[in-house]
Amino acid sequence: MNTATLTPKDLHESRLPDTQTSAVSWGAILAGAAAAAALSLILLVLGTGLGLSAVSPWSDRGVNAESLGVSSILWLTLTQVFASGLGGYLAGRLRTRWLATDPDEVYFRDTAHGFLAWVVASLATAALLTSVIGSIVATGVQAGGPVAGGVASAATAAANSGLAKPDTDSTRTDYFMDSLFRGSQVSAAPAVPGGSASFQPSGNTQQMTEVTRIFMNTLRTGPLPPSDASYTAQLVAQRTGLTQQEAEKRVADVYSRMQTRFTAAQAAAREAADKARKASAYAALWIFISLLGGAFVASWTAIYGGRQRDL
Repeated sequence: MNTATLTPKDLHESRLPDTQTSAVSWGAILAGAAAAAALSLILLVLGTGLGLSAVSPWSDRGVNAESLGVSSILWLTLTQVFASGLGGYLAGRLRTRWLATDPDEVYFRDTAHGFLAWVVASLATAALLTSVIGSIVATGVQAGGPVAGGVASAATAAANSGLAKPDTDSTRTDYFMDSLFRGSQVSAAPAVPGGSASFQPSGNTQQMTEVTRIFMNTLRTGPLPPSDASYTAQLVAQRTGLTQQEAEKRVADVYSRMQTRFTAAQAAAREAADKARKASAYAALWIFISLLGGAFVASWTAIYGGRQRDL
């Protein structure tokens, strides 16, 4: 037969059958996956060191709206593209040659090899970054809880412990109690024989605790009930020497200021929870997009590597 007149079909039919050759080269797939996982880890560490990555492979903290910026998204996407591209190329370049296989079948097998290399590399990387991915998801779930029904409790705890502004005494409940039971004089007045209760500049701890519970009981619902306001004013008048009318005015003023502080803390907690939820959804969306792009790049580079292998 004249080789000059041979068609590609004749050359294909003249090849030996490859029935003894497996359609999947697991060695090439594992080699590509290992290279992709290693490069991905290296790039993530590099991005963390350069401050470009919001997701650290060694951190157990989730991302927030400030840290997840454009640079983080670009670095995460480039990491997937480079790592997946290398893994797919190696999987295609190192796979077994299929001599008597139809070109369309070779194209499909190369694509599958690149995709499988990406799958194995992604699973290996996910195993290393389980704490980070779980942290991102947990941040969104936990952030939804306070928004749904626990914002008030979180704000109350912040107001009591002073977490909202640790350097400001007015953010703590004990400050309001001190101002409520504050006397009109610096030093204590002497006891009046046979008269009313002695004047003291501040209330004792038991009374402060009781008044705190009274305030906290209605702080989220609205104004202080008249009975609670009257009883609290009696305690204040007894401990400070103020008249009942002056004590009632002080109780109303302190309760109003405390409620304003509580409302501000509640709004801040709700805003922070909403930002955390949005940041978690934002991060999950871009991780999905980058992984999807990595799968495509791995499949495409595997085809390129396979063609070079056949040459």
